[in-house]
Order: sequence, then C-alpha cells, then structure tokens
Amino acid sequence: MLSDFFRINLPYGLYKNKNGQWMAFNREYLPLGFNDSHTNLRDSLGVLDSQPFNQLPIHTAYKGLTEKIIENIAQVIDRKENGEIWRFFLYNDETNPMNNKPSKKRDNYFIEYFKKIERLSKLKIKNQI
Repeated sequence: MLSDFFRINLPYGLYKNKNGQWMAFNREYLPLGFNDSHTNLRDSLGVLDSQPFNQLPIHTAYKGLTEKIIENIAQVIDRKENGEIWRFFLYNDETNPMNNKPSKKRDNYFIEYFKKIERLSKLKIKNQI
C-alpha cells in the first residue's frame, strides 16, 4: 500500500505496449495519465470503479520519445531480447527522494526527478490514425 502523494500520483516509470504507445505508472505499477481521446471520462466520474483499467485509453503515442531521450532520463531500462525498450524507470530505491531524510542529497534527487518530468512534459502526442 502506497503511503504518500509522490508514490501514488507521480510517475515511477513508463511502459510501452505492443502498439508502441506508452503508459506512465506509479510505484505500485498502477496506471497514471488517463487520456480521454476515445472516451469522455468526465462523464464517467464516479462510476470508474465499474470499468477495468484495461478498457480505458491510458496508453499514448508520443512524438520524440526516442531511445536516446529514454537513455538520458531513465534510472533503469528494461529491453526485449531484440534490444527494444519496453519499460523504463525514472528512479530507483536509492534515488527515490522519498526514501531519503531531508537533506541536500534528497533535494538533489527531487531536482533531478523533476528535470526528467520537465523533459517528458514537452512531448506531444502523435496524430491518431
């Protein structure tokens, strides 16, 4: 069970599905970033409990999310046998700011984490076919 805003609501990593679309997930590997491009989720507020996550549009294709960018921001990268990146993590247990007592080191982990978030924030979605 997650115990704080950071671990619940901010990305721990991103996962790529078979269609080349990405989904951000929290520290419990649960999805973030619902995208209502196919379903108007605002109309569903309050009844989302009845819909399984796998039926909601939470994967997004991004322009410019290249292997080079991932290698520059990822703490850990998981690859398939063919070398394709299928998942990456923005921090690990050592660099997780919430695992450290308030200090300059912790401050630096937060700064580095939010630099990664800033870089990801600039990505735009690819045009949908």
